[in-house]
Amino acid sequence: MAGHSKWNNIKQRKGKEDAKRGKIFAKLGRYIMVAARDGGGDPEFNPALRAAVEKAKAANMPNDNIDRAIKKGTGDLEGDSFEEITYEGYGPAGVAVFAQCLTDNRNRTGSEIRFAFDRGGGNLGQPGSVSFMFDRKGIIAIEKDDNIDEEELMLLAIELGAEDFTAEEEGYEILTEPTDFNQVRDGLADEGYEFAMAEVIFIPKTTVELTNEDDIKNMERLIELLEDNDDVQEVFHNWEMAETE
Repeated sequence: MAGHSKWNNIKQRKGKEDAKRGKIFAKLGRYIMVAARDGGGDPEFNPALRAAVEKAKAANMPNDNIDRAIKKGTGDLEGDSFEEITYEGYGPAGVAVFAQCLTDNRNRTGSEIRFAFDRGGGNLGQPGSVSFMFDRKGIIAIEKDDNIDEEELMLLAIELGAEDFTAEEEGYEILTEPTDFNQVRDGLADEGYEFAMAEVIFIPKTTVELTNEDDIKNMERLIELLEDNDDVQEVFHNWEMAETE
C-alpha cells in the first residue's frame, strides 16, 4: 500500500510542539473544554474528548490540567465560552492554508488571522476556498523498531480497518477514515504499539513546492504567526516542506 509520505511533516510538527510546551497546554485545554462541553465529560462515551485527552497526555500535559479543563467544559468549574471557527486562505505562490480556531472573541481572532496572512505574503479567503483541497484522515505514525515486524503490523492495521499503510525509512504511517480512527488506534495500542503521532488531521490532496527564497521566508512567517496565536488550534497547508535533520 502506498501514499504521499508525511513523516517529515510529522517530525517538524512534533519538534515545534516540544519547543512550545506551555502554549500547547493552553491550546489543548481549550480543545478538551469544547469536547467536554459538546459531548459530556466521560471520555469513554465521548470519542472527541477521548481523542483530546490522549493528545494532551501525549504532550505530557499534567493530569490536573486535563481534569480542570474537563470540569470547565462540563460547567463544574467556571470557564470562558469558546466557539469554533475555521479561516481559509492562500500563502505565497498559491499555497493553500487553513487554520482551525477556538475563540472567545471572534472579532479579535479574525483581525489577528488576517494580519498573519498579510504579513506572510498571502491573503485571507472565503469559507470553503481551500478546504476542498484536503482530505480529513486519521493518521497513526509508529517509529521503526527492531521488535516490530512490518508485515505483522500491516496485516493487523488492515484487519482493524486501516485504509492505507506505508513503510518509510524512519517509521510506519497508517491512514484511516475518521470514523475508523479510534478502532484502529485502540486496537494497535492494545497490542502494545506506541505512537509518534495519532490524530485526525487534514492531508493535502496535492502539494506545492516553493523555490523562491522570499516565498519560503514569507510562508515560514505565516505559519509561525498562526501557530503562535493562542486562538489557533491547528494549521494545515499544502506546502511541500524541505527535509530537515
